[in-house]
Amino acid sequence: MAGMDINITGPQLVLGTMDFGTRVGPDEAFAILDSFVAVGGVWLDTANCYSFWADSSGVGGASERVIGAWLRARPGARDAVRIATKVRQNPLVPHSWPQSAEGLSARAVQTGVEESLGRLGVDHVDLLWAHAEDRTVPLEETVGAFGALVAKGAALRVGAANHAAWRVERARSLAREQGVEPWTALQLRHSLVQPRPLTPLAEAGHRLLADEDLDFAHSEGLAVWSYTSLMWGSYVRAGKSLPQTYDHPGTARVLSILDDIAGELSATKNQVVLAWLMRQGIDPIVGASRVEQIEEALAARRVQLDDEHLARFAEAR
Repeated sequence: MAGMDINITGPQLVLGTMDFGTRVGPDEAFAILDSFVAVGGVWLDTANCYSFWADSSGVGGASERVIGAWLRARPGARDAVRIATKVRQNPLVPHSWPQSAEGLSARAVQTGVEESLGRLGVDHVDLLWAHAEDRTVPLEETVGAFGALVAKGAALRVGAANHAAWRVERARSLAREQGVEPWTALQLRHSLVQPRPLTPLAEAGHRLLADEDLDFAHSEGLAVWSYTSLMWGSYVRAGKSLPQTYDHPGTARVLSILDDIAGELSATKNQVVLAWLMRQGIDPIVGASRVEQIEEALAARRVQLDDEHLARFAEAR
């Protein structure tokens, strides 16, 4: 893998590594990473807070440490992947979240990234995300901190996860004023099924992708990554029901169309959902706890949805 030239065109499947080191042990994580790279996967998505809620230590860092160990065990692997991580949310006091969650002050951002680079064992990440808003800190300060990290090469690009579109646009304007690198990527929750309008999500900190976000991103040339893309396995796992907020007639209609199209294309339902996201120029993040899951997901790149398929889904909603 050494010296491999990565050529990325069009939407990509991103390997979500949130459970590495907690619910997914190192051996299985290594196997998933090896399989992902072997079939052309490139982007890894992690965060400095993963997964404090599942770790007996009460703080994050396990996912980054597993990726770092994998990179050390696989000479040349760093050239074969691109790494995205996030700052904001990691508890500064074990088992104390959100009370002690790190924010987006210049000091917090700098310290968070330094610690992430140490766990990963790399000198830079390819994309650094602001994991959530921090309205206790002036946006100018956060923008400057992210820009400084790009200027010194600790991050190649920067993006905003779970941010309102107007905050991202304001941050981009501030970056232009400061002469620093602007946020050029959005990460938001999105999948084929949608909750009832105006119903709050049960998951703390999640922000849904809205039509406005996609319009904004396409207009400005921003990358869009989606998380919870496969709804925790609810499309395919018997007994894994969708959250209550998704219980409405549109969901039933969409799931019926999903069944039909999966059958017509000889694809799995998960593959059709991922193809639907990529058809809109979205890079879906897919978590995996077994090698077979990531192999199935990567096969979605061969599923071709046409305009008629998209129209059927749109009408079902």
